[in-house]
Amino acid sequence: MKGLTIGPVSLFAAVAIASLALVPLASARTDRQTSATATTIQVKGGEYFFKLSTKSIGKPGRVTFVFKNAGHIAHDFKINRKVTPLLQPGKTARLLVTFKKKGKYSYLCTVPGHAALGMKGVFTVR
Repeated sequence: MKGLTIGPVSLFAAVAIASLALVPLASARTDRQTSATATTIQVKGGEYFFKLSTKSIGKPGRVTFVFKNAGHIAHDFKINRKVTPLLQPGKTARLLVTFKKKGKYSYLCTVPGHAALGMKGVFTVR
């Protein structure tokens, strides 16, 4: 049996096909890196307070707020024009918010009177 020889066109085609096979791996790795750098902040709310695991982040980007109603009546959590559903006591909801620029962002409970009683605060993006 004689040795196999590959012409320049065949070699180019083989390299092109092999490089296409690597594209999904590279994009999957990037997706994992992006989600790994996303910030998650725990939020507890009750009569009549909010307690955040952190009140600031170091740069603009995506933040997932995990709001748990630790109170005895219904509450919600609103920040940057996004709001969770009204949650019954003991329930939890996730709120994905993208902060596009640095600044101070007010948060509050939208139930009438709750913000005035203390269910409000300021979140900072540095």
